[in-house]
Amino acid sequence: MHIFGHKSDELDRPLEHIQPHSNNLPGLTNEQAAQGLVSLVDHSEKHTDVSQGIHASSHTIFSIPWIHKLIPGIEKLAAEYHIGNFVVIRGSKEQIFEAMPIYARIGMHLLFYGNEQIKVLHAHSVESLLKEQSIKEGKLYDSPNSAASIPSFVATYSLDLSELLEPDVTKYKTFNEFFSRKLKPDARPVEHADDPLAICSAADCRLTVYQTVDLAKQFWIKGREFTIPNLLGVDPSSEKASVFDGSSLAIFRLAPADYHRFHCPIDGTVGDTVHIPGQYYTVNPQAVNEPGFDVFTANTRSVLYLTHAATGLPVAFVAVGALLVGSIVWTNGGEKGKTVKKGDELGYFAYGGSTIVAVFPKGVVEFDADLVANSVVPVETLVKVGNSLGKTPAKV
Repeated sequence: MHIFGHKSDELDRPLEHIQPHSNNLPGLTNEQAAQGLVSLVDHSEKHTDVSQGIHASSHTIFSIPWIHKLIPGIEKLAAEYHIGNFVVIRGSKEQIFEAMPIYARIGMHLLFYGNEQIKVLHAHSVESLLKEQSIKEGKLYDSPNSAASIPSFVATYSLDLSELLEPDVTKYKTFNEFFSRKLKPDARPVEHADDPLAICSAADCRLTVYQTVDLAKQFWIKGREFTIPNLLGVDPSSEKASVFDGSSLAIFRLAPADYHRFHCPIDGTVGDTVHIPGQYYTVNPQAVNEPGFDVFTANTRSVLYLTHAATGLPVAFVAVGALLVGSIVWTNGGEKGKTVKKGDELGYFAYGGSTIVAVFPKGVVEFDADLVANSVVPVETLVKVGNSLGKTPAKV
């Protein structure tokens, strides 16, 4: 996440806006970018300081000579731009800048300045390379040796250990065990927990909400192939597609530093889960906001169908994998027929930052006004699990 100050501060250089065919790393070939990503993943196996490798960011890059040599032009880019995006703190107008980890920026380069199908390193296509390295990183962080990287990860992202169920980092056997860490039971109180019509945030995240898909596509999701049937992997003429016609969307983006367990936004019942294989593209806003990339409908994802207790209607809870995310794991969300309350855990992501898209049938949710206002700017809002998302209108 790398918090880098406030928007009210006069930043000394502009924010980088990455656009296809407008290469801000002109000295970097696609093969060099591919080798850079592979080297960053390999580096994480033998070097425990994540801030000096895979989680290096634009404002720390100047102290890491090996990355300068590996990725020509990255130092010049960091000197000219801030690489990342702003998010707003809920309850205020204050915006903070979050620097993009270097691995995400390289993944962005491969997507934006190459082509998913072009051959890069060792005859891999871009999409096969991103998938291979994502799976590889997940395996590396499942190994006992990876636990040595936990202290530097905590320091890099200034994590608050006091809210953890197990605050002693030496007790975690692997990096991924820490990454999917649990919180104390009272660490994320659920707002309006006793109101059956209330709906809450499913994750610690950067949130955008849209009452209709058309609004989501106008302000945020620019992929040309984005539709609810494509997201859910269902036939557009199917009954399931018709149930979600005119639906509302909440998009929860998790950064690497976040608590990575996700929770139920409603009172309801666990239904079926459907896994949809796909790509491992970065879910950074600049990729989601780019018409040329259908991130949410191309990436690997797992869809959980919940039955909303207050209306009897289905809610689709879509966990989307991303670059360097090894897996999506369902806990309570994998127990079909189980009754769940707002704030109950549904599952977790293994290593990486990722996204959840919650799809509510038309009329099921009226989002909180402050979240709606931020989303049409558009800017993401920092929220926590259990924070209010909105409520179901009483007439429904």
